[in-house]
Amino acid sequence: MAVLNVNIDHVATVRQARLTDEPDPVWAAVQCELAGANGITIHLRQDRRHIGDRDVRLLKETVACKLNLEMCMAEPIVRIAEEIKPDQVTLVPEKRAELTTEGGLDCVRGKKRLAGVVKRMHKKSILVSTFIAPDSEQIIASAQTGCDAIELHTGMYANAKGERPIKKRLAELEAGKELAAENKLVVHAGHGLTYRNIGAAASIKGLCEFNIGHSIIARAVFVGIGQATAEMIKLIDKFSG
Repeated sequence: MAVLNVNIDHVATVRQARLTDEPDPVWAAVQCELAGANGITIHLRQDRRHIGDRDVRLLKETVACKLNLEMCMAEPIVRIAEEIKPDQVTLVPEKRAELTTEGGLDCVRGKKRLAGVVKRMHKKSILVSTFIAPDSEQIIASAQTGCDAIELHTGMYANAKGERPIKKRLAELEAGKELAAENKLVVHAGHGLTYRNIGAAASIKGLCEFNIGHSIIARAVFVGIGQATAEMIKLIDKFSG
């Protein structure tokens, strides 16, 4: 059965809109854990547009479940990860002008740098996942550089319109999952997943962990983050069980 990690970045986005101290993502993490979340995901961007250094340090001290730090491979961020020692890092591409992560990491072109970062994370007993498109070359490169897991980019599935395009994207995710498993990689998934489209993705056997943020935080505005988390867990359990 698959599990849910809640990305709480956009709790911090609301806080940063007024440059104040609320809502606090640290308290949000507590509520998600109490609702049954398997883990908490945060993205420490170079521009610190939402999650900040203070958040990462406090969450490391307070999160009792899995702490997954999304990050690019810029040297200052890598050093912070080495110091904080989250349970897992998920390596992502990062552009300063993007609204959200636009695509998967190019593990083929950045293979040398990736291998070096993986080695450094492993020295600190940190698991490493790469956020990648369901592409065979990217999956194999992730395995060859020593990654423990991959997170399949579900954005193309989430944005697909019509039965045939949706089936095509689901088939790509299925094939990517199979190849990853053959290469002894744990398979996660995320990006653009909502309460409306999680069912088909969660039905893919072997996807063991979903990282979902925006949809949960959006629902939390109306029902509270604990209930929003519990509702997503219920859907994942229903379709992946």
